[in-house]
Amino acid sequence: METTERRVLVVEDERAIADAVAVRLRAEGFLVHMAGDGPSAVQAARAFLPDVIVLDVMLPGFDGLEVCRRIQAERPVPVLMLTARGDETDLLVGLAVGADDYMAKPFSMRELAARVHALLRRVEKNAARPAQKHLIRLGDLEINQAERRVLRGGVEAHLTPTEFDLLVHLAGRPRTVLPRERLLAEVWGWADASGTRTVDSHIKGLRRKLGADLIRTVHGVGYALEVDR
Repeated sequence: METTERRVLVVEDERAIADAVAVRLRAEGFLVHMAGDGPSAVQAARAFLPDVIVLDVMLPGFDGLEVCRRIQAERPVPVLMLTARGDETDLLVGLAVGADDYMAKPFSMRELAARVHALLRRVEKNAARPAQKHLIRLGDLEINQAERRVLRGGVEAHLTPTEFDLLVHLAGRPRTVLPRERLLAEVWGWADASGTRTVDSHIKGLRRKLGADLIRTVHGVGYALEVDR
């Protein structure tokens, strides 16, 4: 058990699922608060100040994408999005508005708890790590780690926290192909390779915001940042 103090907001309108998630997370030592619709989720995030949010996409009031957008605009917080949809567009929109990870229903409670722990470990690791090199310049790409800002060709790109961490990781080894499994382990903190689609989706987000030519795909292996050293 990693913590007895961390707070998790569970936003899910299906009560049986919400209760099952809450029971598992409480067993892991988390303090859990639940909300069942969009407006109450935003209000709960303000009052409860969660360390991580487990957020369903389909909600009454307004959907999880709008919940995520509103919460992230007020206070950045890691979000694990739950979805019953297989639509890639919904997933990409979720990542674009600030979700860090996603799980498709049905899912195992054990994996969900592991994902929550991994999100928190990554946030704490980034907060504790001193920036070795505050400014990274590669070709027309500029990454300011201290300010968490990215420019390409002098134009700023607004990245989600996970997109920024992934880009920094790739920029640390330019033109080197990094396997998706390694990226999952080193950026997300996952011990298994069950979420490689998460990497693919974040790469798509980076390409959309920074240019399709920035990251090269090596099929069956992984990705490399294609910029001059």
